[in-house]
Amino acid sequence: MAKRDDDLSSCSALVVDGNPTSRSILIAQLRDFGVGTVIQASRAADARRQLEYRTFDFVLCEQNFAAEGMTGQDLLDDLRRNQLLPFSTIFIMITAEATYAKVAEAAESALDGYLLKPHKATHLAERLQQARVRKLSLHGIFSAIESEDYEAAAKLCMERFDSKGLFWLYAARVGAELLLRVGRFADAQKLYQSVVAAKTLPWAKLGVARAQLEAGQMTQATSTLENLISADPSFTDAYDVMGRAHFEMGRFDKALETYKMAAMLTPASISRLQNLAMMTYYGGDHVEAEKLLDRTARMGLESKMFDCQSLVLLAFTRLENGDRKGLQRCHDDFGRLMERNPDNARQRRLSEIVIALNLIQQHQFAQSVDAVRAMAKTVTSPEFDFESASNLLALMAHLANKAIQLNEVESVVDTLGLRFCSNRSLTELLAASAQIHPPYAERMRASQALVLEYAETAMSLSMSGDPSAAVRNLLLHGKTTLNARLLDNAFQLLQKHHAKIKDADALSTEVAEIRANCGVGNVKASLGEQKRQAGGLALRTGTKPADKSGEKAAPRTA
Repeated sequence: MAKRDDDLSSCSALVVDGNPTSRSILIAQLRDFGVGTVIQASRAADARRQLEYRTFDFVLCEQNFAAEGMTGQDLLDDLRRNQLLPFSTIFIMITAEATYAKVAEAAESALDGYLLKPHKATHLAERLQQARVRKLSLHGIFSAIESEDYEAAAKLCMERFDSKGLFWLYAARVGAELLLRVGRFADAQKLYQSVVAAKTLPWAKLGVARAQLEAGQMTQATSTLENLISADPSFTDAYDVMGRAHFEMGRFDKALETYKMAAMLTPASISRLQNLAMMTYYGGDHVEAEKLLDRTARMGLESKMFDCQSLVLLAFTRLENGDRKGLQRCHDDFGRLMERNPDNARQRRLSEIVIALNLIQQHQFAQSVDAVRAMAKTVTSPEFDFESASNLLALMAHLANKAIQLNEVESVVDTLGLRFCSNRSLTELLAASAQIHPPYAERMRASQALVLEYAETAMSLSMSGDPSAAVRNLLLHGKTTLNARLLDNAFQLLQKHHAKIKDADALSTEVAEIRANCGVGNVKASLGEQKRQAGGLALRTGTKPADKSGEKAAPRTA
């Protein structure tokens, strides 16, 4: 016999509440509704672990966890930010009347529902039913997303928005997020602006700024963000996006201030603390960075939200401080992480950096030099990304600082600089990685000047009426340096002057081959591995097998 739509016997629920009486009441009510499996947690930290490793149909979470220094909203924000809640999970916040306003404001973007204490069983049933109706109503959209057919999902979302059908605002938000994901930035900006015109919502205004940022409209994006933050100084996601904007423009001091504000507003957020800690490190204050990185590791090491690049930077600071025991703890922590994820290629690369640092601390210089030489052999491979470059450069700088010279080091340093110093932001991040040995930092800046000279020469050739020579010049230097900026410029010139360039098709094929060989998707700077675009709605995909390699398809800035 087919099950009724309201049959919950196959459903599972998680009840998160520090008060045993309240928790018992919620559990009893869910069981009365027919929910088949009900799990309980008395602390938000315990709930986080449950939600990281298993999926629930329903989550009922208390808003206030005073003893833990965090809230149910903090928990939800971090889970959404790191894509740890599937669309199918219904999240209901349980709150006292005193915090109703705060939760109601959050409801428009993150919650499936909220419930005021004390509540009746019928009220809870209504909230669950309303949330289920929304999930069922948007089932076609969610199914397309789960199968990673983003174009079809975006089309369904826009159709729902245009018809003003059930849950049209939520559909518009999902649709705009999908348009950003597939690179249709102008369409995403237009959709967000349509939402703002229909109903002024903070997430829609923030979406406009995100679309502007993705399209490279930096001035417009920062102006939009400044207005949004001025209107709502507590809108933390706006600080995330503003931090990213400053970061991409190379305004690291401004990015640091912004990330500091975001972390202050949400002290229980592992992701925001990581952003602050890493930005502090690259800003040059390694003393303060060590404290923040240590706090991040203690707070989040067991969480999926923790990014192990934090552990790498912590190891660098401890080597600088001569903290032998602290560095050994970083080494041991990585060992435990590798035991849990032995097939994660990125984690393995980062672990090798910490192993080499530990060898230096133990004065096993011959072994550390061998490790660096092995890493140096990979600097021109497609898989070698900006994160790998910054870590290897920092490692070589520490060897140079201890007067340990490798004959081939300077050529490797120049190779890194010419490949990755495409703009001021990337150059200054690499220079910051090498700050313990200033000559390497200066070589990064010299590399950027040379790349800029190559680009300007090509531009002059194009403006003088010889785009073919400009493309060939860019290809020549792009092939030798593997610099993404030069290859992108060649690609853009071919697109613009295709009809004027002899053998344009052959040149296009050559550009594509070089771009593929140098892995241009790996050249964007990132504060660790960002699991969600700052300010975005988590779009969890679940039908395709997870990539166990740990590779980053297209790293994002924070």
